[in-house]
Amino acid sequence: MSKTELELAQACARLMWANDRASKEMGLELGEVTPGEACVHLTVGPDMLNGHGVCHGGLIFAMADTAFAFACNSLNRQATAMHCSISFIEKVSAGARLTAHASGRARYGRNGIFDVTVTDDQGAKIAEFRGYSRTIGGEWVSES
Repeated sequence: MSKTELELAQACARLMWANDRASKEMGLELGEVTPGEACVHLTVGPDMLNGHGVCHGGLIFAMADTAFAFACNSLNRQATAMHCSISFIEKVSAGARLTAHASGRARYGRNGIFDVTVTDDQGAKIAEFRGYSRTIGGEWVSES
C-alpha cells in the first residue's frame, strides 16, 4: 500500500464522516481507515439497552454497517449497500466497548463483498456481518 492510497482512503473517510450525522448521534466513533478496511467504535450506554437489558441489536447492526460503509468507500469510488446480513453471537451489557472491523473480501465490476467482525474490549466476538456493495458513480476526492 502506497502512502498515496492511504492518504486517499483517509481523505474519503474525512469527507464522509463530516456529513454522517446519524453515526455521530448514535455515539459511534470512527477509527482507523485504510484502503478497503475501516474500524468503528462504540461504548454501550444504558440508553442503548433493549427490553432484555442488553445492547439493542439494531445498534450493533448500524455500527457494523457504518464500518462497512467506510471500508467500501475508502477506495474513492462512491458506493452504497445493496444487501447486508448479520449474525449475533454474544449479548452485550452497558459499559462494553465495541469495535467493528470491516475488511474487503472481493471486488468485481461495480460490486464488492465486505466482512465485518464486531468484538468487545476483551476480544470476544459479538457479531459477524457481511455486506455487499455497489458503486453508484462518482469519486470522493478528485484524483486529477
